[in-house]
Amino acid sequence: MKPSVLQYLKLFLLLAVGGVTTTPVPDHDAPASLGTLLLDGHFSFHDLSAAARDFGNLSSFMPFTVLHPGSVDDIAKTVRHVFLMGENSTLTVAARGHGHSLQGQSQAAGGIVIKMESLQSVRMRVHCGASPYVDASGGELWINVLHETLKYGLAPKSWTDYLHLTIGGTLSNAGVSGQAFRHGPQISNVNELDIVTGRGDIVTCSPEQNSDLFHAVLGGLGQFGIITRARIALEPAPKMVRWIRVLYSDFTSFTGDQEMLISAESTFDYIEGFVIINRTGLLNNWRASFNPQDPVWASHFKSDGMALFCLEMTKNYNPEEADNMEQEVKNILSKLRYMHASLFHTDVTYIEFLDRVHSSEVKLRAKGMWEVPHPWLNLLIPRSSIHIFAKGVFGKILKDSSNGPILLYPVNRFRWDNRTSVVIPDEEAFYLVGFLSSAPSSSGPHSIEHTLNQNKQIIEFSEKAGIRMKQYLPNYNSEQEWKAHFGAMWETFQRRKNAYDPLAILAPGQRIFQKASPPLSS
Repeated sequence: MKPSVLQYLKLFLLLAVGGVTTTPVPDHDAPASLGTLLLDGHFSFHDLSAAARDFGNLSSFMPFTVLHPGSVDDIAKTVRHVFLMGENSTLTVAARGHGHSLQGQSQAAGGIVIKMESLQSVRMRVHCGASPYVDASGGELWINVLHETLKYGLAPKSWTDYLHLTIGGTLSNAGVSGQAFRHGPQISNVNELDIVTGRGDIVTCSPEQNSDLFHAVLGGLGQFGIITRARIALEPAPKMVRWIRVLYSDFTSFTGDQEMLISAESTFDYIEGFVIINRTGLLNNWRASFNPQDPVWASHFKSDGMALFCLEMTKNYNPEEADNMEQEVKNILSKLRYMHASLFHTDVTYIEFLDRVHSSEVKLRAKGMWEVPHPWLNLLIPRSSIHIFAKGVFGKILKDSSNGPILLYPVNRFRWDNRTSVVIPDEEAFYLVGFLSSAPSSSGPHSIEHTLNQNKQIIEFSEKAGIRMKQYLPNYNSEQEWKAHFGAMWETFQRRKNAYDPLAILAPGQRIFQKASPPLSS
């Protein structure tokens, strides 16, 4: 049963008279005008606190209302309504997936947050054949996509390390994991999109149809439209994974072997590296979800006072191919320069490997350690500068890695489409370096202040050293910083904004184009 205008007005009056305080109402006629929309879903004007939080736990901006869309039309009607309110209205709209943003990017101060996970009208459909794909809602979690496609013996090609994220969320950034060297990021594996633009238009786009919007939205930080449906390319899914970890004490060998692996014809299916500084136990790391026969294997390799480097690799296989897999893995490992006593491997199902981080999440939630501040810093470092970067950061700015994992692995640039909005270094290979810190303490080395200061030092060092790095999941507070981030792409980015969201209604939490000019920090 759809709520009436009178019901919306009664709700608004109840909130006002009851003295409930959230964010000041941005437009005096907003509650009444929103109530005129005939929706399949509904607006919520109370209990909005969840929409003012995200995984980063560093920013909190209360929205005016939350839309629980029952259809794509609900989203289009809402955005179109805000667009028709004109440039004098301060109302903005943010699409929120699973709330895994770090700095309030999925929030809308005094605006409308769209709860994309409520969008159930776009049913998941798997299409088999020579070029298989799946159509799924922009609010669908990747873990659900995996479960559904595996029923057909298929799976997406490229992933993120954590699967409990929405399709629209990762495609608005890039979506990167250890498969990216071979398949590119997730945005390189999309065939078609349905988009609600900042004008409230529903547009189907692909590389052949409305291609400018298609490429704008991919990696576009939510600035040009809301992804309501994505067509994702699939491949045959393996049943099993050989999961391998080895240690290095020499950074040159560690990076050299990774660069060889991502360019070799015969190689692994997933390759990631990470850095351990002044720590003796890999298994204390929240991403280390191994179940080894020897649980103290890492303690044999001391890293007190220095850095060790762990290379993590997988080889996909089916049970009947086990012998061939064994030989292939043996041949590839024979070319690597790791510490041979450190070799460890285990065999797990494909889904167990891909969903590995979730098991750690469950444990951390049980300890109350998941919903703590996460002042992450993700950088894309040119291959030519990775040694300068490592020498200046590991063991100097960072004395240990106890705050969280430090990822460091290379990808191939030619797997990224330069027509999209994502910004990457201008070299044939570059490294993703992720400082995935948690800050559970109010003071000391595990505090927000300490970690943010370290992040600042890392950025300042990179700039002074002339490292032409780019931020992944970027966070800037001024137009000048955003212009520097986009560089030569800024003119195209701005043109696309003017074309698809001319009133700067969408994704205000990115703080690129200001409409309502919300405060920059909470």
